[in-house]
Formats: sequence, C-alpha cells, structure tokens
Amino acid sequence: MAEEHLDVLTKSGHKTGISKPRGDVHRDGDYHRAVHMWIFAENTQQLLLQRRADCKDSWPGLWDISSAGHISAGDSSLVTARRELQEELGIVLPKDAFEMIFIFLQECVINDGKYINNEFNDVYFVTTLDPIPLEAFSLQESEVSAVKYISYGEYRSLLAKEDPDYVPYDVNGQYGRLFDIIEQRYKENTVARSLALQKQLRCYASVSLNAELTGVTDADREALVLLVKAATIMDEIFNLQVWYSNPVLRDWLKEHADASELDKLKWMYYVINKSPWSCLDEDEAFLTTADSAIKLLPEATQQVTGWKGLEYRAAFPMLKPPGANFYPPDMDKKEFELWKDSLTKDKQDATGFFNVIKRHSEFGLELFLSNDRADVTNHFVDSTHDLCIVPFSQEYKPFLKKAAELLFKAGDLTSSSSLKRLLHSKANAFLSNDYYDSDIAWMELDSKLDVTIGPYETYEDALFGYKATFEAFIGVRDDKATAQLKLFGDNLRILEKNLPMDSIYKSEDVIAAPIRVVQLLYNAGDVKGPQTVAFNLPNDERIVNDRGTSMVMLKNVSEAKFKHILQPISDVCITKEQQELVDFESFFTHTICHECCHGIGPHTITLPNGQKSTVRLGWRSSPFPSLLARATKF
Repeated sequence: MAEEHLDVLTKSGHKTGISKPRGDVHRDGDYHRAVHMWIFAENTQQLLLQRRADCKDSWPGLWDISSAGHISAGDSSLVTARRELQEELGIVLPKDAFEMIFIFLQECVINDGKYINNEFNDVYFVTTLDPIPLEAFSLQESEVSAVKYISYGEYRSLLAKEDPDYVPYDVNGQYGRLFDIIEQRYKENTVARSLALQKQLRCYASVSLNAELTGVTDADREALVLLVKAATIMDEIFNLQVWYSNPVLRDWLKEHADASELDKLKWMYYVINKSPWSCLDEDEAFLTTADSAIKLLPEATQQVTGWKGLEYRAAFPMLKPPGANFYPPDMDKKEFELWKDSLTKDKQDATGFFNVIKRHSEFGLELFLSNDRADVTNHFVDSTHDLCIVPFSQEYKPFLKKAAELLFKAGDLTSSSSLKRLLHSKANAFLSNDYYDSDIAWMELDSKLDVTIGPYETYEDALFGYKATFEAFIGVRDDKATAQLKLFGDNLRILEKNLPMDSIYKSEDVIAAPIRVVQLLYNAGDVKGPQTVAFNLPNDERIVNDRGTSMVMLKNVSEAKFKHILQPISDVCITKEQQELVDFESFFTHTICHECCHGIGPHTITLPNGQKSTVRLGWRSSPFPSLLARATKF
C-alpha cells in the first residue's frame, strides 16, 4: 500500500504546493496539517481518551485525544475529521456534530530526533449528552488499543503534572484553550447571562408598524395572503444560508423558550439576530453549542442493548464563519482562487450571486450517482478538484419549488398586470436560477402592492461578497410620497455630472432611477438586526449597466427609526433652541440622497494590482471591508 502523502506547509501554515510521503515529512520536520477530535460528555463533564496502539511510530501506548489523524494531500479538514472518527472508533457523525474550536501548532521532536512533528492541528469538539458506552465503539486495532472517559479537570491535572502515561500537551499554552472553553461554557452564571441578554435586548425598540390598505383591490388582498406565505419561505432559506445547523438551533430555542427566564431571553435575542451571533457586537456569539439542539443518532455506533443511541448537540462555531454556509467551512480563500482559476468553462459562475460552493467529498457516492447531483457535477465542475458549484435552484429546491407555486398563484389572482409579470417571472427564476427577467420586472413594477422577493444582498458573504441571501419586503405603495420624490430620480444625471471626481470616472449614460415609497407590511429572510429603511436594487452588474437601479423607501420604518432613535438622541445632544430643526422630512431626504448615491459614480474600478473589477467585488479588497459595509447599510 502506497504511503500517505501530506501537503507541505510554510511555517505560517500556507501550502507550498509540494506534497511528500508522511515518513519523509516527519523525518525532515516539514510543517503539515492534521485534525484533533474531542468527544465531550456534557452530563458527566468527561472527555473521551484513546490509548494509542503499541505499533504507532509516535507516542505508542499512551493515552491521547479522542481521535486524530493527518490531513492527506488534497483532502479537507472536516472531511478528514469525520473519516478518522469513523475509522478509529467506528462513530459515524454528520458535519453538524463537529465544532472547530481552534487551531493548535504542535512543534516537538521525539524518538531520539528521528520523528519531528511540526503540525497545525484543526481541533474539533463533539458534544454528546451522555458518555457513549464503551462497547459501542469499534476500535481500529492498528491505531487504538482502548478508550476511556475521564473528567476534564482530572485530565488537565494529569497533563500539568506531565504524567508519563499521557501524550504531553502544554495546558498553560495553546492547548489550555480546550479546558478554558469547557469551563466558560458550563460554569457561566445564569444570572449574569440573563443580565447580559437583557442589556443587548434593550438596544432594540419594539414598534408596531401601521400601513393603510386603502386602494388595495380585493384581488390583491387575496394575493397578499399567498405572498406572506412565500415570504416566510425566504426565512427558511436564509436561516440555512447563515449556517447549516442554524434551522435546528432556531427550532430548539423556540420549543424551549418557556423553560426558564434565560431560555426566553435566548429566544428573544435569537429572533432579532436570526443566528447565535449578535449583529450589534461585531458578530460575537451570545450562545454556544451547549445551548443548541439535541439530536439522536441511533445508527451512529454499534448497537448496545438498553441504549437508545448517541445524542449530540448540533454545533456551531464561536466565531461567525465569514463564508456563512455558502462555502465549505474548511475552505480558505487560496483554495477557492486556485480552483476558480482552474475552471475551463463557466468560470464566472464561481463568483456568481446565485449558487453555493460544495465539496465532491461531502456528497457521498449515493449523491453522485443520483440524477440531480450528477447533472450539477457534469455541468459545472472540473472533476480534478474537490470544489464544485451548486445553483440555488438545486440547493434550496424544496423551498423554492413551494415559493414558486405560491407566487404563480398570487400572480394569477392580482389585478395588476405589472405585479403579475413580476410574480410569474420571479417564480420562474426560483426554478431556473436565471433572475435577469424577474429583476427587470421588479424595476418596472407599477402596482399598489409592492413586492421585493428573492436573493439580493451579499453582506452575509463576508469572505468574498459573491453570494446573495434571500429576503422579502411586502408593502403598500405610498402614491403621494412617491410622486413627491420623483424629482430625485429624474436628476441623477445632474448629480453624476457634479460629483467631486475626475470626469474620466463619471458616466455619461446614468439612467433615471425610479423611487418607490412603501409602507411596509411584512419582511422576512435577510432582515436581521437593525432594520433597513431603504434599499437600492438590483445588484446584478449586467442590469445596473444596462438599466440602472430602482430605490424603495420604507417610510413607516423610517418614521419608527426617527421617533425611537434619532429623536431621543437629539433631545440629549441638541440645544432646545435648535431641536425644532430636527424633523422627519430632513431625515427622510438624507436617506433618499444616500440611496441615490448607489446609482451614480463608477460601477467598475481598477484595483491596486491593475485588475478591473466591480465595486461589489472590489470593496472586499479594502483593508477595512467591514467598515465600508456598515457605512453603506442602515
């Protein structure tokens, strides 16, 4: 059997493009990657240890991590972790059981200098409810001779004493984070957590929005019921786009919201953020995997009489993944760029709005043999690479099929021809993954009932800014306010002409931007945290270049923000003599001017390396992308 090859890394952890046999890597002291998997029993506060087989070339016969293994050349971290756990212990777990908690660099020399271990370890944490019965394990004899559970406190003490029966780790160094995470997660004061969540909740004001339905026909009111149902499906998709275990976390928190005051607060703050990460706190986690859903897997191990099976917590990382659930969680930018550059056709699809990036190795043989996945693979993927493209229409097929049915029915009901065109074209887009016609129909919408639904904004993709999230805004057009604001859209050319920049950057063909003022009735999907008061769409550069953009102003949301945020600030910061100058119309006009700026100025830019790019993609190259994102989002 050929010896396993490993990717050789630089001392900073980057791939060199060289792979070598495992033995040569440890002989020469090359830096490489591996995975550590810890299984932690929540109810007993114990870690699972394995005794390394006596035939191992490193630390034979010593007690060590639950499971571990090298990442073979070309393989990915999470796939390796799942495979090693199955091979060594006979445990089959889905990816949502694995929480990557930190990366540990181990540098040591053993075996009289013959074995040099310079290893970057991705450390994964699997939380089970109870210890797994020892007879449920299927041990790989060439790797593992025994397993046992031990309290994490006792294990830390043994490592601190450098007990010779245990593989050494410096608990006062990097690896001490394992024990710190467990302590913080399970010993945090309930009262302190409740107070912290109450403080975070007080940052938001709960308001009731009013909208007048006068002028909405009976037919459109019937359609409205179906549109709200379609909008709720955007919530389902968005929850999944944020993180793959997010939907089960949501359901769990909702189900247990009445269990205690703390559980109620968790649910209330989750509803605002639509994830375990707080929008107002730089996406810091306000929940941990210990708060997450418990899932039962009877088939995860060998059957044991009287034991119902393995129960685990659906995991999520403490740090919000920059690529959300659009990319494999263990993919980095370099891997993506190398794969993208290798594509022989449809290269632009890799950076397109309306797809996700997956791994071949995750699909499994049965998925590759199925017609749906085979079609995706054959059309989009160069089979020499692990990454591949899956369109939204395939990834979210059950959701989009149902949403399309509702939009078709709503379109058949409405009395507005332009709304009918929008809803039917959007339904077709959900099924075909081609959104061009539906976005044009949205720009040309002339209906009392105003609808924005589909994938638009790319803020959630903090890795590249490529992938769009699903959202929905349903409202009633304010005809009087819309007519008053026509002036702004009609004068974009004048604004462009007077921009404070060289003429070479100005566009000669700026298109007047329609502005629709809407009283919001319902929103869903990517509407987490602070609520937007306006949006300028679409973001598709093809349409922006050909047709410009359209603006939607949410007047009742703007009024609520003015009343509950700006007005109280002005009461404190502005002298009484000047407070009468602080009025809603000025605030609303400022918002309009902000949105107008999205439709003017250069839409293509030249990056410092000379490469031509769009503003959407180029801003990610800024040293301060998060600040720029916040500067352009209400």
